[in-house]
Amino acid sequence: MLRRSPSLDVLLTLAILALMGALVLRFGEIESVTASGVVQVVDGDSLVLNGMRLRLQGIDAPELGQTCERVGKVFDCGRAARAKLRELIGGGHVECSGWQRDKYERLLSVCKSRTLELNREMVLSGWALAYGDFTAQERAARLARRGLWEGQFEQPQQWRRMRGALAEAPHDMWL
Repeated sequence: MLRRSPSLDVLLTLAILALMGALVLRFGEIESVTASGVVQVVDGDSLVLNGMRLRLQGIDAPELGQTCERVGKVFDCGRAARAKLRELIGGGHVECSGWQRDKYERLLSVCKSRTLELNREMVLSGWALAYGDFTAQERAARLARRGLWEGQFEQPQQWRRMRGALAEAPHDMWL
């Protein structure tokens, strides 16, 4: 049987403790932001709250001006997604929190209106795609043929890319 040196065990333990300490310090630097109030709905996944630009984290909705097809007819699915988000908010009070920023310096946020988590509800209603989170809700919307899934559409990221916008990585809560 091979025996390990006690000094090796001590060094390994110290290395693990140092790594854990560095992680604690790093996460201590992350500033969480919480804001609440009445929002301006920009599109199906973007808001302005108290002058702060927010992007709903973990989802991707059609862009304003993006069209889709349903029952052989073209419709403005970007405006429909924005209308759904407005409907979910209902003109009421919204509370948002987040700690990451996207490439446009918008705060990636989880937002709630009354008891509804807006990010989750937009995907579940079929008016936004899972973009790092909410894959089960997207699957449910797709199977029920709700929102975008009722017809044909181009994924918002692909639609933006075809029009020269910069690519954006999916954002989930753990990145």
